[in-house]
This record gives sequence, structure tokens and C-alpha cells, in this order.
Amino acid sequence: MGIENFITFMITALLFVMTPGLDTIFILNKSIGQGRKSGVYASLGINTGVITHTLLAALGLSVVLASSPYAFLIIKYSGAFYLLFLGITSLRKRGGSFQIQEEINGIQNSKKDFLSGFLTNTLNPKVALFFIAFFPQFITPTQINNPVPYLLLGFTYALIGIAWCILIALFASGFSLKIKNNPNAGIWLNKIGAVVFILMGLKIAFT
Repeated sequence: MGIENFITFMITALLFVMTPGLDTIFILNKSIGQGRKSGVYASLGINTGVITHTLLAALGLSVVLASSPYAFLIIKYSGAFYLLFLGITSLRKRGGSFQIQEEINGIQNSKKDFLSGFLTNTLNPKVALFFIAFFPQFITPTQINNPVPYLLLGFTYALIGIAWCILIALFASGFSLKIKNNPNAGIWLNKIGAVVFILMGLKIAFT
């Protein structure tokens, strides 16, 4: 299928997935503040973003992103703006726990959590650059222009990511009940999460 050292790829991908970053912070914030369901949907959204980057890499659009300063800046500032928007919106919310709202509007909030995770990952140009630098290391040189190896590696990476992210969500959601029963803790968690999103947005914008 044009892939070399597949086992090595899976081990390396797992190490990259387990490295704490923006996705991990996002899932922890959703899981602890809003519960297990919110964290799981955010995990699915994030890894759907991984599949989107995989498709872009397979079609060669990620190369265009990497070679075009203007395209890179558009994606970068869009991602930074979205994270800033999430942070500012969270700071303006009153109350500490989102659990009650989630119980009332379960389907609507699930879609919102999924979309937030998807946009957070998709609008991060560093992910696209990472894929076009990482994937070719495990593709046979004669198949480097074949989209199939990119798709296989990308879907494998996404499956590993889903498993790890859901594990984080399940573990972190154990604290959500304590947050629900302690409004003050929920308020501080909300503020800390908001500040983290704002700092991440600023970091992306000025990198």
C-alpha cells in the first residue's frame, strides 16, 4: 500500500498524540466543566479535524498552505480568532457549571462540542505542516504522490487519537460531579479554561 515501517508509525503517532497540547487542554476543559458526553464529542470533533487535514495532505492542498504565506496567515489568524472567541465567551458566562444546560439541550450542546473540537483542530495550520512533514517519512518514495498512503496513515492516526482522547475524557469527567456540586470551583475552572484559550489564541497569532 506504499507504507513503510507501519508499526513504527503507530508507536510514534501514539507518542505524539499523548504529548499534552491544545487538544488535550480543550478536552480536559470540556470533560471537567461539562461532563463525559461533552468531552467525548469534543474528542470526536478534534479527530474529525485530523481526518480533514489528512484529506488536504492527500490532495496536496497542505503543500499549498505551506508554500503560500497568505493562505497560511488566513488559516492561522482564523484559528487564533476562534480560540480568542471561545476564551472571551467563557469569561463572559455567568455561573460555574454547564452541566444543567447540557441536560436540557443535550443534542444541541453535543453538536456544539463536536463543532468546537473540529474547528479548534482544523484551523490550526501547525497540524497541516506536521502532517506533510511526518507522513512522508513512512511512505515509499515511489508512492509519495499517491493519496492512498496518506489516507491510510491519516485514518490510523485519527483512530489512535480517538482512543487516547476518549480515555482522557472518561478520566477527567470523573471530576465533573464535584464541579457541579461546588459552584465556586466551577467558576474558577471556567475562568482558567477561558484564560488558557486566550493565551493559546495569542500564541498561534504571534507565532
